[in-house]
Amino acid sequence: METSLHRELKSLYAPEGARLEVPVCTYRIDVVQGDRLVEIQHGSLAAIRDKVRRLLEDHQVTVVKPIVVRRLLIKRNRKGGPVTDRRMSPKRGKVLDLFDELVHFTRVFPHKRLTLDVPLVDIEEWRRPGHGRRRRWRRRDHEIEDQKLLAVHQTLRLRTTSDLKALVPCRLPRPFHTGHLAEALGVERWIAQRIAYCFREMGTARTVGKQGNALLYEFGDDA
Repeated sequence: METSLHRELKSLYAPEGARLEVPVCTYRIDVVQGDRLVEIQHGSLAAIRDKVRRLLEDHQVTVVKPIVVRRLLIKRNRKGGPVTDRRMSPKRGKVLDLFDELVHFTRVFPHKRLTLDVPLVDIEEWRRPGHGRRRRWRRRDHEIEDQKLLAVHQTLRLRTTSDLKALVPCRLPRPFHTGHLAEALGVERWIAQRIAYCFREMGTARTVGKQGNALLYEFGDDA
């Protein structure tokens, strides 16, 4: 089911004259602006990877992948029932979260016909108690009724390997390994390893050797 968030983002990318929900190449496209196709993807980029790769053969494509910076949680005791709780989620989204998705998009981005827009947004998330048996691996037993857009702080636009490098504006030695990257960004090393993987596979950086068991990287001249 389409959420309010999806509809609201879609409206931001649908100027007068744009067409909505248009069939193209056996796919349904959110917005068509002239010769550009726009896909709003709040879920995993992996889910649209093959679709986007196919569309890029003949079309200009913009993929809109929002990152939720702040989330206002609104709870009901049942579907359509009264609000029982309203609070801000302690979890805050950040730009580096994008690399959690880009690891599934390394065979798509960059591409001369592809633009990746990343709006940093605040949303409302409406919840109600879940149904059925609680599964042991679920920390919370709730269902999401809807998500609504509250604000767009800014939109990052990625087209090139240089745009990707700009997501991590930190000083690094040359060459660097993922330990350097983790320290510079203030993140755990496994996160830095994921970022370095994206850099390597997308052509932002190249491997130039090893230091012990750690791969060494250098950024390309155009990154």
